[in-house]
Amino acid sequence: MTDPVDRVAVVCGRIDRLDARVRAFVPEPDRRGRLAAEAAAAPPGALSGVVVGVKDIVRCDGTQTRAGSRVPAEVLAGPQAPLVDRLRAAGALIAGKTVTAEFAVTAPGPTRNPHNTAHTPGGSSSGSAAAVAAGMVPLAVGTQTVGSVIRPAAFCGVVGFKPTFGRIPVDGVIANAPSFDTVGVLAADVAGAALGASVLCDDWREPPSAERGLEPEAEPGTARRPVLGVPAGPYLDRAGAEARAAFAAQTARLAAAGWTVREVPVMDGPGEFEAVVRQLFTMNRYEVARTHAEWFPRHGHLYREQTVAAIREGQAIARDDYERAVRERRAVRARLLDAMERIDAWLAPPATGPAPFGLDSTGDSVMCLPWSNAGFPAVSLPAGYAGNGLPLGLQVVGRPGEDEELLRWAAELAPVVMPR
Repeated sequence: MTDPVDRVAVVCGRIDRLDARVRAFVPEPDRRGRLAAEAAAAPPGALSGVVVGVKDIVRCDGTQTRAGSRVPAEVLAGPQAPLVDRLRAAGALIAGKTVTAEFAVTAPGPTRNPHNTAHTPGGSSSGSAAAVAAGMVPLAVGTQTVGSVIRPAAFCGVVGFKPTFGRIPVDGVIANAPSFDTVGVLAADVAGAALGASVLCDDWREPPSAERGLEPEAEPGTARRPVLGVPAGPYLDRAGAEARAAFAAQTARLAAAGWTVREVPVMDGPGEFEAVVRQLFTMNRYEVARTHAEWFPRHGHLYREQTVAAIREGQAIARDDYERAVRERRAVRARLLDAMERIDAWLAPPATGPAPFGLDSTGDSVMCLPWSNAGFPAVSLPAGYAGNGLPLGLQVVGRPGEDEELLRWAAELAPVVMPR
């Protein structure tokens, strides 16, 4: 289907039919009329006619930005985010705002997991992941501070891509913790994620067919496969038994298919990983409190309990403690880069297990924590199902700045790790 107006009719029909159950989109009074007008005026481009969901912390002309909160829209209003400019310049059509946890912190929105509506879709990019998983849109924009793209992608069985920190501009995006916040994309497959990334990322380059890798070329002119690392140490112990078993099976399939997979000790000293968790928490909560320093005194009575708690925790953190945590993060990032001297990309579970039952929590982001903390790019690939039928994923993490190579490798890994 190439006619954008026809495509709008189909997408709006899907949203009308499916979203009462999934609740991935923020309600909009005349979505169909707005989209039809956009379709008639959209320029040709790499995303011509592609209908995209945009997380409700991203300012977007023609829609309100509420950040999943009860704070008045005029308080949160501002110029359209440059990332939306890029989408629209490439011919994309904005399906609407997708549900977010309040201010992209922890208080869940109403979205359900399309695979089982009694389970969380993850967060905070819950609506973006669920909208793609339910087939309402082929592409959606999310953001990740710790695990808010990778985890919902895994829970919902779609591809999530979080680029290197700073690769996509965050102007016009309501902040959570600015030292970590990263715009990402969710899509049905790696090709869709790569297309979205090519439009949104600064200075995107198509990777050469034979890029830097640690293995010799199998044949002249063919691309070298990356060496893949498994982070041995207490980090993997944070995953649940089912996630660890699935991860072992995934890495075994890759090794059987000819990929080089190495165990690499990392964050394995006494209490080292727990110290990294504390360091990120200190920085995150301190920055959340400062993000809301103007809004919270005036509108805090409208905030949900979880968000209030996060802000209060941040207000109690001293500047000296924050600055110490910043220095500690630099050291953690350096250690992770040093550990990658023998590998090209990390493999890890994207979550501690399948999507938990219930809608009161969006799940645990700890499996994404070290990589987000260091600003590394990451991809979550659909990689099978848990015993209860809910999706499981595989997280692939690259070096900063090697986003293009990471997505190319992810496309090659995807068919191997997804059981037929």
